[in-house]
Order: sequence, then structure tokens, then C-alpha cells
Amino acid sequence: MNKSPAATPQGLTFSGFSDGYDEGNGHLWINNEDADRYIKELKIRGSEAIAKLITSAAEGGQPFIHVVYTTIASWVGEVARSLHVPSTLLWVQPATIFGIYYFYFHGYGESIGKNMNEPSWPIELPGLPLLTGSDLPSFLLPSNTFDFGRPLYKGHFDVLDTETNPKVLVNSFDALESVALRAIEKLNMVAIGPLIPSAFLEGKNPSDSSTGGDLFEWLNSKPSESVVYVAFGSSISTTKQQMEEIERGLLECGRPFLWVVRATEDGKLSCKEELNQQGLIVSWCSQVEVLSHPSVGCFVTHCGWNSSLESLVSGVPVVSFPQWADQVTNGKLIEDVWKTGIRVTRNEEGIVGRGEIKKCIEVVMGGDEKRSNAKKWKDLGREAGEEGGSSDKNLKTFVEELRASLKREAKWCIEIVMGGGGRGRGEEMRRNAQKWKDLAREATMEGGGSSDKNLKAFVDEIRAR
Repeated sequence: MNKSPAATPQGLTFSGFSDGYDEGNGHLWINNEDADRYIKELKIRGSEAIAKLITSAAEGGQPFIHVVYTTIASWVGEVARSLHVPSTLLWVQPATIFGIYYFYFHGYGESIGKNMNEPSWPIELPGLPLLTGSDLPSFLLPSNTFDFGRPLYKGHFDVLDTETNPKVLVNSFDALESVALRAIEKLNMVAIGPLIPSAFLEGKNPSDSSTGGDLFEWLNSKPSESVVYVAFGSSISTTKQQMEEIERGLLECGRPFLWVVRATEDGKLSCKEELNQQGLIVSWCSQVEVLSHPSVGCFVTHCGWNSSLESLVSGVPVVSFPQWADQVTNGKLIEDVWKTGIRVTRNEEGIVGRGEIKKCIEVVMGGDEKRSNAKKWKDLGREAGEEGGSSDKNLKTFVEELRASLKREAKWCIEIVMGGGGRGRGEEMRRNAQKWKDLAREATMEGGGSSDKNLKAFVDEIRAR
């Protein structure tokens, strides 16, 4: 599937920098040492690049007035602060997970730590759903093997804790997390999601014009809500044993399926010919377009937040197959809070067996309640993102507040220079300006000014040669 590049909107400029892995970094997430090294290198290279970008823009007469940075890049906030540029975090996970991390680093870490070893032990945090140890993000668990996780998230709060009532933009919407968005008194979380292309929120079918080929022809040939869509993200690798169980689970279901298997994972398939008789395997697809297709009836997903939110806005129920990070908590929310799916259960070896996969798919494909809830969140999500919706208003208000702040700053500077505002600094500046005016005129005064004398001496010296 090829898509023609979209034209860059007027006023938007892209500026890239090398993270040191221009050929791709997916292989670095397989083990802790590589991932930890990559995160450290990204911070070093990224900090230098962002600092250079901000300073060069200022030197060129077009300074940045505000910086918005995202979850994996807390160091951007540090750079912006060091250069005296205001900044705002764009949190691209649920508000619930932001709350979990916030409370963990603000007084609840010890109590959470005591209970997380007991998977069923209840964990109560202000304004958040009731959790257990098995519902927490994997970076907080004793079994976590990625050292970069906790320092990465703590870095956000180190920046935010220096500010007074800072705003945090969140890729969620008010109806979805109304309580969690207001769980932290010292922060103002502002929902501006779902952050997906507006064409999908408006109910259009982008596949009519942007993509085509065998994939959508295949989907068009299937009955409504009959296809099982399977995709596990772009970074984490799946073991060959787990791949075999997924293969057998899909085949035993007897339903048509669309399975995204990255090229690096394709060699782990053991019965590809049999799979191709029942379903379609691709190395990549436009996920939002696939989820928006009427033939898709179920999404087997790793529960990354983009995928989870896209399933909600598309009205597709989910089989949650979480692996790490926020995915575990997202799966909890999908099953127990929003009630649009079901989580798989792993065996003692940590593998999800074919029987479990088949059972979960059948529950979701045949469950009217989960499908009904999915449709409800689809309507609410699209309503929030459309013109005049809650997230649309929240984002516009945020932008207007930035503009108002800039105007206040400009007015303040003018008042200081003009002597207003009772600050006394304007008069001082005016006196200094008058002083330098007098000294400049004195320097150029004919016959006695220092600059006049210097110039005449220079001319006389040339003539003497």
C-alpha cells in the first residue's frame, strides 16, 4: 500500500535530527542494555539538537514562544527551561497512567511497592479506578528489566514540579476519563484527543482516495464485522512459540483475519500457506483505515495507547494482548472501565495459548455488550474531536491562552520602557538612553569629539604615507 505524501500545511516546518540509528532502532528494544543506551544517547543528541534549533531561531529573528514535547522526551522540557522558553508536556498515554506515575513519585511509591508483588492486592489512588499489582505499568513492577523506564517518567515530574499549576495536554477526551483528568490538584490536565486524522472523526472513508490495492479489495469482499484484525505494534518482538500459538488460535477460530506481521517477524511463521487460505498477512497497513472498515469486527492488539484509542474511536471491540509499559494498564481500562474488550490470560510459561486466543476472539466477536459499548465510545470520541467538541474547545483555549500570554508579555515590556506600571524601570531606561545619546553626540562633535578626532587622525596618517 503506497500513499502519496500529503502537502505540508502552511506555517508548519519540520526539523529532524539523527538519533544515531538512521537505519532504524526497533532492534534496540529487545534487551535492557541496548534500550537503556539508546534512551541515553537520544537525550544527549536530542538536547543538543533542540537547543541549537531554539537558539538559531532566536538569532534569526523568529524565536519560539512555546515548546510542546511528548512522553519519551522529558529532556525537551529541561532544555526549554534552561533557555527560558515556556513549555508544555503532551502526554500520549491515558490520564489514568499519568496519575499512576504522579502518585508513585509523590508520596505513594512505598505503599504501591509493598502491594505490587501481590497481583490481586487492591491499590487505591485518588481519582483513579481501583487497581491491582497486575494492572500497573510494567516499569513499576519488580519484574521490569528496562532500567530507563522510571527515570524517564520521573524526569517529567522534575520539570513540572518547578512550575505553578502547569498544564499537561493529554491524548484523551473528557467523557472517557472525566475523573482521572481531574485527579491531581496541582496539575491541570487538558484533554485534546483523540489525536487521529480529522477525516476519520468526520466519518469520511479515506480509503476512497488515499489507499487501495489488494488489502481493501480483500476487506470489501468480507461480510460486515466478520474480520479479525491482528496487530502488535512496531517495536516489540514476539517469540516463535507465541507466534505459533497465535497462528493456531486464528486457524481454529475459522474466521477471516487480517494479520500485520513485520518483515523481521515473518520468518517465525510455521504454516503460512494454511494461514493465507483463511486470512491475509501484510507487513504494514494504515491501521485507522482498517479499523474504520465495516468488515472489521474485532481487534487483537498489544494495547499501545494509539491502537487502544483508535479502536475506541472506530467502535471496534478488542482482545487485549498487552506486553509491557502502559499496555497492561490500557488493557485493564478496556476490559473493566470502558468494557469494550477482554484481556488474554497467560500460562505459567508466560505464553498465551491457542485455546485462550480462540476463546477470547469468540467472546468478543459474539458479545453484543462489548460491541455496544465500543459504538458508544466511538460516538463520544468523535463528538469530542469534531468542531465545537470538548477537545476541540480545549485545544483552542490552550492556543488562545498562549496568544494572550504573549500579548501580556509584550504589553508589560512596552510599559516598562515607557515608564508605566509603577515599576520605576522605565525612567531608568530613559535616563540611560539619554545619557548614551549625549555621549554619542559628544563623540561625533566636530573639533572636539573623540570619534571626530580619531577619524581625522586616521586620514592624516594615510596622507602622510
